[in-house]
Parts: sequence; structure tokens; C-alpha cells
Amino acid sequence: MKTAIVHDWLVNYGGAERVVEQMLLLYPDADIYTLVYDEKKMGKIFPKEKVHTSSLQKIPMAEKLYTKFLSLMPKAFEEFDLTGYDLVIASSSCCAKGVITSPTTPFIAYIHSPMRYAWDLYYDYLKNSGRLTKFFMKRWMPDIRKWDYISSQRIDTLVANSSYIARRIKKFWNRDAAVVYPPVDTDRLSVSDEAAGDYFVVFSRFVPYKRIDLAISACARLNKKLIVIGSGSQEKELKLLAASCKNADIKFTGRISDSEVKAYLQKCRALIFCAEEDFGIIPVEAQACGRPIIAFGKGGALETVVNEKTGVFFEEQSVESLVKAIEEFEKLDKENTFNPKKIREHAEKFSAENFRKNLSEQIRLTEDKVRNYI
Repeated sequence: MKTAIVHDWLVNYGGAERVVEQMLLLYPDADIYTLVYDEKKMGKIFPKEKVHTSSLQKIPMAEKLYTKFLSLMPKAFEEFDLTGYDLVIASSSCCAKGVITSPTTPFIAYIHSPMRYAWDLYYDYLKNSGRLTKFFMKRWMPDIRKWDYISSQRIDTLVANSSYIARRIKKFWNRDAAVVYPPVDTDRLSVSDEAAGDYFVVFSRFVPYKRIDLAISACARLNKKLIVIGSGSQEKELKLLAASCKNADIKFTGRISDSEVKAYLQKCRALIFCAEEDFGIIPVEAQACGRPIIAFGKGGALETVVNEKTGVFFEEQSVESLVKAIEEFEKLDKENTFNPKKIREHAEKFSAENFRKNLSEQIRLTEDKVRNYI
């Protein structure tokens, strides 16, 4: 069966690219279609001979400037001729789901999220943009929204990466979506035989919406040790915050190897997760190490963390709310509420193997649905 996998862009390796990697395990001979491709960064994972890029690849520095091409993306994806394929699968958080397929070709789209900057987060992006970006956003976004809705209607089956995203799909596209959780590499993680250490962990990119500042301030207030793993645009700001906090015992590791991250996760008291995410892979990875989560109680965390079994939630993105959650966690932890082996068992529900199995089932159902129309 000749299969095409369509992905927004291949310029960095992250959670969405893990999904494409797993799709290729299901269909090793599939061709990949994408907006732009950075061979230096992605060539080992996605070989050049498998990748077909859009006309925008010809623009100098395209792999760095691609986010500026939003108004050109719909046309770029619609230019791909997929008429020779027996199955088309899209992996999309932007415009990849907008390719045009034959009525007789099953077309399934795995949606990481509808375009955040076009819909519910439009005003946040607008507020934080410069004058020129604001001008073009106001001018282009109404047409982008129209195209985004219209293109969503020509997909046979929509699959969301969480119930949270399924709700956003229903809100903005008025389509129902099946839920298949994204793949987490639980096999490379394990529960340590050693007792937990005396520290909490944050593991994240240093960007504003991750709200790492809450974890730093709350741990400083409670005089708790915090290990902060990662890097990003907020690094200087977060280090200044930590330095200004009295009683702060905050260690920044920078970017470290997977094995070092694993060691920190295995022995932490808990992972602190302050973001509102569509899904959130890192909390699942910590649970795969048998460690509980202290999470903001919105978004994907509500689907990956079980309250008072694999972690606890805080209700507001505020220092006060997080402080209360840490205190509640410590109370439950003293009562031996959190069983590492059971936490690990819960995390295994989100394994890559389960992702492939569940996605395969949605593909089979889509093929049956299309076949019944022919």
C-alpha cells in the first residue's frame, strides 16, 4: 500500500516528530511531505530520499524563517499532488492537514492542536507581538481561520492527541475526533531501587507559558530544594528570580543528556509541572520513573495524572496555589500514598506500542468508512 505522511515542518526534533517517527514504524516505505526540511538536523531520523518539500523550501534560510510564511502555507500544502497514494496520514498543528486527497483515498489527520495563534490564543500572540507582526496578523488571520475551518471538513477521520484537544477541535471546526495519546518512550525509563532524594524537579523549555517562575518562587518560600533542567529564552530572567529569592536552594543544570535527566527523575521527590499543555509528555516520563507529579490542573495533565494516586493538582497558576499543593503532596507522601510501581504501571498506558496499536485501529476504521462509500 502506497502511503504518504504529511507533517508541518521537519526542522527540529520534538514531540510531534516522535509521532511521525512512530507512523514510519507502521509504514516504513511511506513518503514524507512537509513544508520545509533541515537535513543537517533531521537527516539521520528522516532520510532525505524519503522527504518531499514544498515550493517554500527554495526561499533562502527557509528552515529558519518558515514561521513567517503562514499566509503562504495553505497554498504550499495544497500544491502537493497525492493522487497516487492509497492512504494519506497527516501530523498537524498548523497547515499539514490541509492537503487535498482523492475521495477514494482514506485521509486521517492526527491533530496536535488546531492553530493556537489563529483561535483561542490569538489575542495573547497579538498582545506580545511587535507592530509589524500585529499589522499582518490582523490582516491575514481572518482568511487563515476560514481556510483552517474549510480544510478541516475534507478529512475523513480526525484524531486528537488528548480529550482537551478534541474539545478544541469540536469548538473551532465542529468535528468530532477520536483520542489517541501521543507516544512516550516508557521503555527507556524505569523505577530506581534507591530511595527518593530530597529535591523536586522542573524539566522544561524556559519559555513564559511553562510558568517555571511559580516552581522557583514556591520552593523558595517553602525552603525546598529544586532542580531546574533545560534552557530557553527565559533563562536569564529565571536565574535572576532564583537569586533574588530568600532561602532559595535552586540548581540550574542547563541542557543535559537523557541519562542524566533519567537519574534526576528517578530520585526526585516529585516533578513540578506548571504549564497548561495540550498533552504534556514530561509528566508521563516522570511517572514512568515511578515518581509523582504536582501539576496545574488544566489541559492534558488532567488526563495523564491521577489525583492522589500518581500526583496532586493545584487549581490556579499562582505561587499560593502551588505552595498549598506541595504541602498537600508532602502530607500524602508521608502516608505512603504514592506507590512507584503503580505510578509506573499508569505511565505504561501512554507507551509508543499503545500509540501504534490505537492509531492503527483508527486507520483501519477510516479505510472501512471510505470503502463503504465507494
